[in-house]
Amino acid sequence: MIRKAGVIGAGVMGSGIAAHLANGGLEVVLLDMDKAFAVQGIEKQVKAEGFVDPAYAARVTPGSTGDDLHLLADADWIIEAVSERLDIKQTLYRAVDGVRKPGSIVSSNTSTIPLATLTGGMPDGFGRDFLIAHFFNPPRHMRLLELVGGAETRPEALEAVRRLADAQLGKAVVDCKDTPGFIGNRIGCYWILVAMNEAIARGLDVEEADAVIGKPFGIPATGVFGLVDLIGIDLIVAILRSLQGALPATDAVQAYPAEPALLTRMIAEKRLGRKSGAGFVKLSADRKSREVTDLSSGDYRAQRPAASESLDASRGKAKALMEHAGAGGQYAAAVMEKTLAYVASLVPEITDTVDAVDEAMRTGYGWKTGPFEMIDQLGAGWLAQRLAASGIAVPELLALAAGKGGFYTVENGRRMALGPDGVYRPVAIADGVLTIAALALAKAPAWQGSAANLWDLGEGVAALELRTKMNTFSEALLSEVEEVVERVPRDFRALVIGSDSPVFSAGADLRTFLETLEKGGPAALATFIDRGHAAFGRLKYAPFPVVGAAAGLAFGGGCEVLLHCDAIQGGIELQMGLVEPRIGLIPGWGGCKEMLARFAAAGEAPLSATLSAFGLIAPARVSKSAADAKKLGFLRSGDGITMNRDRLLGDARRAALALAEGYAPPQAPLLALPGAAGIAAIREKLDAEAEAGRLTAHDRVVGEALAVVLSGGADADPSRPVTEDAVLALEKAAFVELLGTQATLARVKHMLETGKPLRN
Repeated sequence: MIRKAGVIGAGVMGSGIAAHLANGGLEVVLLDMDKAFAVQGIEKQVKAEGFVDPAYAARVTPGSTGDDLHLLADADWIIEAVSERLDIKQTLYRAVDGVRKPGSIVSSNTSTIPLATLTGGMPDGFGRDFLIAHFFNPPRHMRLLELVGGAETRPEALEAVRRLADAQLGKAVVDCKDTPGFIGNRIGCYWILVAMNEAIARGLDVEEADAVIGKPFGIPATGVFGLVDLIGIDLIVAILRSLQGALPATDAVQAYPAEPALLTRMIAEKRLGRKSGAGFVKLSADRKSREVTDLSSGDYRAQRPAASESLDASRGKAKALMEHAGAGGQYAAAVMEKTLAYVASLVPEITDTVDAVDEAMRTGYGWKTGPFEMIDQLGAGWLAQRLAASGIAVPELLALAAGKGGFYTVENGRRMALGPDGVYRPVAIADGVLTIAALALAKAPAWQGSAANLWDLGEGVAALELRTKMNTFSEALLSEVEEVVERVPRDFRALVIGSDSPVFSAGADLRTFLETLEKGGPAALATFIDRGHAAFGRLKYAPFPVVGAAAGLAFGGGCEVLLHCDAIQGGIELQMGLVEPRIGLIPGWGGCKEMLARFAAAGEAPLSATLSAFGLIAPARVSKSAADAKKLGFLRSGDGITMNRDRLLGDARRAALALAEGYAPPQAPLLALPGAAGIAAIREKLDAEAEAGRLTAHDRVVGEALAVVLSGGADADPSRPVTEDAVLALEKAAFVELLGTQATLARVKHMLETGKPLRN
């Protein structure tokens, strides 16, 4: 079992790996040539939020390779992340081998030097404990970990790293063969090389090239030039040259220059991308607009909206785009035909399975679908015909898939992937991984509504899957929540609320609130608020435990529904908050009373609980992680945190089963509220914020309304506790009144139109 790790090399990558190991609960030693460099590396990771909680930096001990190698003596895993020079690495390995304990694992983060080369000439037995574990940057956020073993590597060493990386670091672990660039960079760099050179050769606009080669193919909106700016133009040239140098002259990567003339000029002019403030895109001199590099002249011009006849005609559909005769369509075809043909030619050279390739590109490069999944969407036969017509050799694996109808199929409820031998085999699913997508292949929902589904997770646990846009709460969804509460006891003993979506819930459907107010006035709006109170109240006091499986955003009503659950299992990157003040409102579906109850349950006195709730809600604070959500009070001490997103539903099911034994619904609490004293204390805070210039006129209005709710009204007395319903009535009254103001309406409409808050 791996409990302590050492990282050697405190640069951006090494310090990022050290920070994420600390996120996973490990004790970490970070060494560099000078201890000061290691200290700086830790400080930079705190600033860059490489730690999910800044306090975790205390888990990392800095030191120097000259004086502190002995700190690695009891490390279970030692990771090398130094410069890509074999002599430096092997000198370091010999020094480490002299202090490490027997059986400890040593790995490199390299993706350019073969494992066999790294271990060549090393002492006997070293190769048994050595492997490559290639992290992607930044390690906290990029899920892919490429794992490479050598001929001597102990299977137990690979399994130990695989198990830790999966469960404690949240990684998608992909087994790769010992080939240059492994999977992610071998494919991603080739795509960059082709997309960049083809766009320059064709004289396309940067805007059109990025729009064409990005979203239609499920590739991040940065496209190619946005990605190159992000990586750094000088760095991408070095990476591409390194890959070309490591591959034979016959490899397709040699067909394009790593440094076309335009990039040579840009590097000479220090236009290196985001890190230098200017690359293919830069801010204008007045910093009010952006300028873009003209790919023909190399000079800057004003940025303009992306315009593409091909995009418009194809409506952004990949297949139609590649078939379009316009400049954008021809560019898309040239790039994606070559890229997908290259990918199909690499299996089994780089890995044995097509699903490993797809997983690597989804989790390492952010592609929504992997390249083999993309081929299936386009049609393997269609692509094979396109390649032949374009004079591109059709890879054997693609021809095989074309004859069989694709790379993936479903048999007996299991997803199957085509192997190079022509046999479909089940896509591996690790123990503990549970997804709605996998369930949907095997069975239908236990119940299906217009806005939600109910799934059988097994062992007597059901899952409520929200299915509206951004999982927002509409009137239909609230009704279906109540219906599910009635249905669950018939066949299940616990409920999980969660899905595969990257968003738990963006909150209430703002358009529904506006339409309700416009059609029925304040009375209709009040009734709609009551619907939310009723639905969430039914969840809280249901005769079975309810666990929220929350990943991604949980804003407003999405946060409030979680606060009504018996427990929350939070994905590590949970962003949870009561953000209603940003749009001129207060939490209207129980968020105020739930936070008051939580702070009171934590032992805070009435006035203190009110001020704590105000300090959380008024500035619309949002957690930066699940660990931060615990510090803020959104998650309780007993709530769980899941590092691997794929394990969230499974972990939530376990939590629900644990609660189901002898479960009894909670007792409705009485809330002691400070009344006039609380209102006065909050007004003092508002006065101070106004004097400091941090409060707009309408912020003040919202703050005053929130003060009344959180204090229980001017007549409240902490010696006379009130019911939850009393606070809910105050919430409703304040919400209805605020939505009736022109300032709040302006904020709501601005948010709906722009997605950004309005300060008025």
